[in-house]
Order: sequence, then structure tokens, then C-alpha cells
Amino acid sequence: MSHLDYEINKELGECYLFMGELDKAEDYYKKAVGSNGVHPDPYIGLATIAVQRGEFDAAMALYKKAHEVESTDKSFAGMGLILMETGDKAEAFKNFASALEINKTNMVALFGLIRVGHETDKVAEVVPHLESFLEIEPDKFEVRYSLAGCFICLGREGEAKEQLERILEKDPENDAAKELLAQI
Repeated sequence: MSHLDYEINKELGECYLFMGELDKAEDYYKKAVGSNGVHPDPYIGLATIAVQRGEFDAAMALYKKAHEVESTDKSFAGMGLILMETGDKAEAFKNFASALEINKTNMVALFGLIRVGHETDKVAEVVPHLESFLEIEPDKFEVRYSLAGCFICLGREGEAKEQLERILEKDPENDAAKELLAQI
């Protein structure tokens, strides 16, 4: 099979996955894997389907397979999600952090890191990742809000206040930011 066949099958897999048609998506991703085993994307797609079906062991095996082909932020984030769901929070944290080293704006990894960071008392280790993200996308208010929340947890109310005020400068109607600022 040609590279074009691979691309078509991968794209069709992504389309059907987006539409929630898991069986059709799975068929096309399997065709993509069969046509060219040197790309991680079809394995990531198949892993996503397995997660949606609640098949965490199968999903982890597929994420690892994708990871063997090429270590990407998506494979790290995917493994992090499975580890978080299955209770291995320390390893989940490491995987999310690794994903963010590759791609500072991977939202799945970022929000996974925030959640696991709060659950494992590693909030201080989350802050640099949020700050790195905001250097690239300063107007992503939910990330700035999360950073403010981390600062509050760390007893750094002044810095939290600064972050909330930056949100309100650009979005004066942001109720979540107003409420949190009022609590400080």
C-alpha cells in the first residue's frame, strides 16, 4: 500500500472517530496500520477508541505501540490518562510532564497534570508548566485561572490575584475569576 492509502485511511479513521462511529473508525485505523507501520497516529486513534470503550489495558498497549514507533506528546498524554484512570498517579504525573516537554500546549496533558498535581501534592511542580503554556497562549483564561488556583493552594495569594486581574482586564464578565478574586 502507498503512503496515500495510509493518509486516506488515517483521515477517514479520524473523521469517523470525531463523529463517534467507533467501529468504522477502528476499521480505517487498522487499514492505516496495515498500510504503513511507521506512524504512531493510527495506534493513537485505536487507543482512543479503546479508552472510549473502557478497555484500558488494550488502550495502554496501543499507546505503548505508538510510543515505540515515535515518542510524541500524544502518546505520553494518552499513557498518562490511562495511568490516572487506573490509579498510578505518580507515573501519570511523569507522563503528563513528558508530554508537556514535547508540546507545551497539549491541553490533555496540561489538565491531567493539574488534576494529578492537586491529588498528589505536587502543585508547585505544575506551576512552571502552566507558565510555559501562558507564554505561548496568554489569553487562554482557563489555564490562567488554573494557575491562580495553584498559587492559592501554595499560599501565594498575591500572585493569584495578579493572574485573576489579568483575566478580568480582558474579560470583565468572567464570573469564575470574579468569585475567586472575592475569596482572596
